[in-house]
This record gives sequence, C-alpha cells and structure tokens, in this order.
Amino acid sequence: MTLKTLGELFDTFEREAFRLETLADYSGSGNVDAYQAFLSGQPQPDDYNEAWVSELRALTDLGKRVYRVHILSRPLTPYLRFELGWGYQKNATGGEEFFILDTTDKPNPLQGAEDFWLFDARTAVVMRYDDRGAVTGRETMPDNRARDFVTVRDTALAHAEPFSDWWEKHAGA
Repeated sequence: MTLKTLGELFDTFEREAFRLETLADYSGSGNVDAYQAFLSGQPQPDDYNEAWVSELRALTDLGKRVYRVHILSRPLTPYLRFELGWGYQKNATGGEEFFILDTTDKPNPLQGAEDFWLFDARTAVVMRYDDRGAVTGRETMPDNRARDFVTVRDTALAHAEPFSDWWEKHAGA
C-alpha cells in the first residue's frame, strides 16, 4: 500500500480533517511578508490568505469539516497574536473551526504530543519543525496508527474551548 502525501489527503478526504498545533511560533513556515506586516502594525489586507479560505469554502460547502486545536499558554508570542488575530479570524470565514487548549493555569494533558493532521480518523500526517517553526518534514503514518491520533484528538477537544469564546476573554493576552 502506498501512503498518501498531505496534499493527496486534502484532495481525497471524505468527512473531516483535524489539525493539532503545539508550537508557539511557526514563523519559519510561510506567510513571512504578512507576518512582517502584522508586526509593523499594518492592517490586514482584504485578500489575506484568500487561496486557503477559498479551498476551505469549497470543502465545507461539500459538508466536510476542517478543524483544529492549538495548545498554547499566555502571554501569547508575537507569532501567536498574528496567527490567531489574522489567520484564525480569516480562515473561520471559510468554515474552518478552531479550538484553544490553554495551559496557562493548568497542566498540559498532551505534553510531548507532536503536530499532526488527521484525515477521516483514518490517516495521520505528523508534522516536524525546526526551532524557527519551519517545516522540516512530514510523515504519513500507516493507517494502523490512526487510533493513537484519534485518542490525542479526542483528548485535545475534551480540554479545549471554542476559539471565539477564548478570544473574547484573552484577545489582548
């Protein structure tokens, strides 16, 4: 059996794509110009991230679910202020759902968990990053490992709250 790439999985998933994010800084992974604009106080361009938002709309219009949990603690890093303030807010307009597992005042129930995408609770792709938050690799896991990732997803969701509720309380944090 040939393992599919992340792109192939996005093109072929049937019901849901889940993402676990664990890092406080992904600034080495792209959107560098937008991140610099954010840091310099420029307003978010209307067309920011529009290609991804269009893809999200196409997926969610088909009844597919795209959602993620970000494990974080306050105070937010500059990158997290950018990701949550620009990225999550914009991507939500395409139908992506976001949840926050805030470990500021409590233990992390998923200490040591890796970033991953999980498609249809069947296939996981582990994401690997360097110290700058740049992707260094992606590993598609064999389907017989899916249960491990479903357990992590379910634990993350059980301890997370909807992004909009969290943002309302902590936007300036």
